[in-house]
Amino acid sequence: MTPLYPHLLRRIIADGPLTVAQYMQECLLHPDHGYYSTRDPFGADGDFITAPEISQMFGELIGLALAQTWLDQGAAPDITLAEIGPGRGTLMADILRATKPVPGFHAALDLHLIEASPTLRALQKSKLSSIKTTWHDEIHTLPDQPLFLVANEFFDALPIRQFMRDKTGWRERRIGIAPDQDPPKLAFGLNDMAPQPALNHRLHDTKDGDLVEFCPAAPAIMAEIDARLHTYGGCALVIDYGDWSGIGDTLQALSNHSFSDPLDHPGRDDLTAHVDFAALARGRQSATTKLTSQGDFLHRLGIAERTEALAKNLRGDALTDHISAYHRLTDGDKMGTLFKVIGFFPENAAPPAGLTR
Repeated sequence: MTPLYPHLLRRIIADGPLTVAQYMQECLLHPDHGYYSTRDPFGADGDFITAPEISQMFGELIGLALAQTWLDQGAAPDITLAEIGPGRGTLMADILRATKPVPGFHAALDLHLIEASPTLRALQKSKLSSIKTTWHDEIHTLPDQPLFLVANEFFDALPIRQFMRDKTGWRERRIGIAPDQDPPKLAFGLNDMAPQPALNHRLHDTKDGDLVEFCPAAPAIMAEIDARLHTYGGCALVIDYGDWSGIGDTLQALSNHSFSDPLDHPGRDDLTAHVDFAALARGRQSATTKLTSQGDFLHRLGIAERTEALAKNLRGDALTDHISAYHRLTDGDKMGTLFKVIGFFPENAAPPAGLTR
């Protein structure tokens, strides 16, 4: 039993079964026992490895794509360079290193990071100590100026709600206490059928018994990003695993690079769910690119050529690891197709480098 487990049991007994979103919120961000509040989950010694930790090439190419978009939009003299969910700061460090030679880009940018975890903020401060950085708890406090933002594996960690289709309504999946279990055990259940206006658009592509997921926080976050892009210009790159209007249960728990039951170790294991990119794009004032696989995106930005250039100075295990990282980021049976990229940009501008309308 994890330290968070008794707290969850008491809350369920007092208030009734939790939504999946409430459960994820407690597991990930409880101030004393939450996953992100208590540890550094990244890297070989953590629970998972993200693309920036696999190879510097990932951040370098994204940085150059952002800088090229800045140039294409007229090289504004004052911009916000931002990352939401910046992990250890590795991606942003690589972005800054790769864009340093771009004339005027660093002079124009103010660096802003949106991060809720005190543990991760400390790591980011160490990694980015050479540049003035402003941290935010929420995205709405970013400056009112052109925004160049990246969100890599951010939306998958936002709490979701799950609903099962029941004729013209929905039954929400909730987490309660299994009957006749000693010690008490968490278990999934369903509440009564009720209309869900936020899911009216899913009635045309689902049938009875289908399960769909909805992220309550994502629309407000995307609305903030969208408003800035529409008003001031810039672009936003969202990179994550997921698809367009998915169906089915994608909630998963990960610990020490292995999957586990999401209810077994609350607060100890990372919890994520696939991103519904259609929900991110719906109702935007800014333009949206086609959803593109990570492999295609990186190849369009020149990862094959960058891999070859770096390989010239490597030998032995270092060369083997470098080539392996390239394949891990781009191959179809690895991250190349599992992860997708979508870009947001002003309607009258060209799409970000590596993406198409």
